[in-house]
Amino acid sequence: MFINWSRRELNLKIVYYGPALSGKTTNLEQIFKRVDARRRSDLVSLKTSEDRTLFFDFMQLELGKIAGLTPKIQLYTVPGQVYYEATRKLVLNGVDGVVFVADSQPRRLRDNLESWDSLKRHLEAYNRSLQVVPLVIQLNKRDSPFPISAEMFQRQIRATSYPIVRATAIEGTGVLDTLKAIVTSVVARVEQEMVSNTRASRTAAARS
Repeated sequence: MFINWSRRELNLKIVYYGPALSGKTTNLEQIFKRVDARRRSDLVSLKTSEDRTLFFDFMQLELGKIAGLTPKIQLYTVPGQVYYEATRKLVLNGVDGVVFVADSQPRRLRDNLESWDSLKRHLEAYNRSLQVVPLVIQLNKRDSPFPISAEMFQRQIRATSYPIVRATAIEGTGVLDTLKAIVTSVVARVEQEMVSNTRASRTAAARS
């Protein structure tokens, strides 16, 4: 979270994280198509010749006011390939919320688990954890034959407390539901932090 007081802007960062080809970039492409052009920036994508994300995708959304500030939601994806590990860690720096995009195909379960573990590891490197960073799980590719159930996925990653959205991002199904869920969670956390900071400031002023 970064506040530009001169412009009355609240900058929030949401990262779409997950294994390669799970649908992270597709989510941003669908959001780009479905959100009013007056409320979003262009979509910037850096890809390889094979149409794989090389560094990250980026797009910015504008919402209504929060405590007199204009929120600017910055959406990022990370490359899923293992050899871009350092890049994934870098993109997570300063994150306010995470969408974990999992692939529902049973054969991708190990890839999902490895990506989940790397997410936790990278957050810990910044002294953050999934206990404090808002997170929504998107089970993507529900149109696949015999997709894994949400219950099975939760058992495999040993996490049952996070909201799950079932999606088929290539068709747009579940994409905006996922975005709404993570933005709601991030905004709630930010409002909570702002109230806590205000109280702390008032307490410090009263003591001085």
